[in-house]
Amino acid sequence: MSDATLHATSQNPDDFAVQIADQVGSFLVAVTEVAKGDEPDSAVPFLLLEVSQLLLAGGRLGAHEDIVPDERYEPDLGPEPDVDDLRENLARLLEPIDVYSEVFDPYEPRKAPVPARISDDLTDVITDLRHGMAHYRAGRTTEAMWWWQFSYFSNWGSTASAALRALQSVVAHVRLNQPLAELDGLDTDQSMGDETLEFEAGRVMAEEIGTPLGVRPVK
Repeated sequence: MSDATLHATSQNPDDFAVQIADQVGSFLVAVTEVAKGDEPDSAVPFLLLEVSQLLLAGGRLGAHEDIVPDERYEPDLGPEPDVDDLRENLARLLEPIDVYSEVFDPYEPRKAPVPARISDDLTDVITDLRHGMAHYRAGRTTEAMWWWQFSYFSNWGSTASAALRALQSVVAHVRLNQPLAELDGLDTDQSMGDETLEFEAGRVMAEEIGTPLGVRPVK
């Protein structure tokens, strides 16, 4: 797609840039609404859906030819919006299942899993997406598309994929009536060796977290 095509996006919903921006905007609004905690019973399934849809947009960006920005240097957007409140709200909402184990690079051999947080992941993704959206809303469509594509490869693609895997796992455990091993004091400032991954602490039945988080076992 040429730069001219990327810029000609004001009215045509079939344009690639418009579709990506719409998906990004939808994700930003949806996660912000979930974080308010007004509907905690649907939080996890809704986040699973939203992250899945966002990664479809990411996959399209990943398959697209390299997008080259108009300017050599990125225009200054000023300070990034604060996401601490959003992060804290998501952490409270997801507290029973917020911490999970993640392998950063599946192609790097013998790397031990490390603790991660869904709340951190989602706010990290939102920070990247908001940065591009600021360019898009300022009329710098090519700059926005370049940023979303670049940051998809460098950060938010892998981060969103990790969060998706965790969310899908929670839903699967609950719907299939499979117990979840308890994260006994595990936090993101700890490393996770093989012994930690055994989760020798007591077990939390899936239905105990399924009810407050809005997922139900398969009958």
